[in-house]
Amino acid sequence: MYKLFASALALLITGSVAAQVNPSSQASAAPSSSGCSASGTGSAAVAGFDQRNPRYHIEAGDAFDVNFEFAPEFNQTVTVQPDGFVTMREIGDVHVAAKTVPELTQSLCDAYGKIMASPSIAIVLRNFEKPYFVASGQVAHPGKYELRGEITLTEGVAMAGGFTEKSKHSQVLLFRRVSSQWSEAKIIDVKKMMNAKNLSEDMFLQPGDMFVVPQNRISKIARFLPSSSVSTYVNPAMY
Repeated sequence: MYKLFASALALLITGSVAAQVNPSSQASAAPSSSGCSASGTGSAAVAGFDQRNPRYHIEAGDAFDVNFEFAPEFNQTVTVQPDGFVTMREIGDVHVAAKTVPELTQSLCDAYGKIMASPSIAIVLRNFEKPYFVASGQVAHPGKYELRGEITLTEGVAMAGGFTEKSKHSQVLLFRRVSSQWSEAKIIDVKKMMNAKNLSEDMFLQPGDMFVVPQNRISKIARFLPSSSVSTYVNPAMY
């Protein structure tokens, strides 16, 4: 009886392990048909990772080197045209705008794989749009700022000179582009975070983000009040 139970248990364990193997994961380990050896061209991504560290997307006006490991005679430097295309040696026009470097590498590997065996291609960006964010509204120095490293919204406000006396920092608007045609907006209560001395909700800025600090209500009507001492009539805590 014990031997029979042990055999059944071993069979059950073996079967469950085999059931857990994903055939698609085994297939993805095989080399691509283009023979491209560029790293990072796979589509798998850690959930939430690209939200925190988004990859750069190629834009019009960018320039990059295309280096062939085994066919240096195909090496070339190209610039993305206003319509998002580049003209590649021997294969003609290829649309590259909005692609990340791994996606671009795979596209070129697929295209050149039609005329050569197992191309190995490396992309090196030369001229490109440096990451930036835009500060607008009631900050001391509105404008476009270079985004170096991890910068939060409050740090971005500080880089723009801080809030002005007219700012409504309880309703800061953060705009983030989610596609070429759409952006999402979020209202962030910076005043609440600062008063509570809790910056756990302080969002990290991403390339291309724009935040707008609106004007508070009292500053809009201050010029119509009978006294220059606005605080006499209005409780600042309300705003």
